[in-house]
Amino acid sequence: MNQARNKIAVLGAGSWGSALAILLAQNGFDVPLWGHLPADIEQLARERQNQQFLPGIEFPDNLQPTTDLAQSLDGADEVLLVVPSHAFSAVLNQIKPLLDPATGISWATKGFQPGSQKLLSQVAAEILPEHDLAVLSGPTFAGEVARGLPTAITVAASNPAHAERLAAYLHAPWFRAYTSDDMIGVQVGGASKNVIAIAAGIADGLGFGANTRAALITRGLAEIMRLGIALGGKPDTFMGLAGLGDLALTCSDNQSRNRRMGLALAKGLSVEQARAEIGQEVEGIQTAQEVFLLAQRSGVEMPIAEQVYQVIYRQLDPRRAVHNLLERQQKAESN
Repeated sequence: MNQARNKIAVLGAGSWGSALAILLAQNGFDVPLWGHLPADIEQLARERQNQQFLPGIEFPDNLQPTTDLAQSLDGADEVLLVVPSHAFSAVLNQIKPLLDPATGISWATKGFQPGSQKLLSQVAAEILPEHDLAVLSGPTFAGEVARGLPTAITVAASNPAHAERLAAYLHAPWFRAYTSDDMIGVQVGGASKNVIAIAAGIADGLGFGANTRAALITRGLAEIMRLGIALGGKPDTFMGLAGLGDLALTCSDNQSRNRRMGLALAKGLSVEQARAEIGQEVEGIQTAQEVFLLAQRSGVEMPIAEQVYQVIYRQLDPRRAVHNLLERQQKAESN
């Protein structure tokens, strides 16, 4: 690998942050893995693995768990945020006074800013206007990445050189990163697919079968494309890894937390009961509200996302939500 940088800070020590930190460390970088909970970080440092989320996968020697944010950022050429969307702006504000102006900022977070429905790139540009920004997204499960199974993602940036640089950091014989200049489309695809995955989980949990799941994926993609294009995304992006690829993966495999949320809701569990059962952040819960409000404000029809919102935030019976979709007025598929 042609390595032009030597330190990449990963902020967020959950399953996905740990998996990306392992990949980057295997690629030869010094990788501080920052988390804000001292007990959790101490456990990672002591056990040299993320026993909770990625058991049995050892940390390389050049991956160092830490709670020292200033030390993590000191001399880092890239900062990769892998924190929940609700914590994204707070972490950016926390790191702002500690950053070198030349440091690249990237994130693997999938969501919108709660309350404002802003894309995370908008949030980052407001807080860190002088920094190059990039987002990585695609069909990825943390466990498979950490185990070195073949994976492909998309890296999008407004500065092509930054996209190429980040893709090179991540490149491995089994990990391929494609570049894009469509930050809007990549972010909308990565965030919105979590809502459709909850719908797919509900449908499967109710026993509606593979036909229903295929229809939800197909019509869900149409909804995501409508929203993404309305916000300025490019149509081709939604047929790629950050669109169709991520959607198909998240809707069809039980490694997906959002799909498991839908399965739990179909069993009659409340959102909080389902969260406790899953034991990890489920981005689609918050995103369902943001997508619903964003679609309304943008004049975009998103009936699947609307029904997921109604189930989560208005306690609509999941079976009724499916029937609401089936009872919609007949129309041409292209609409």
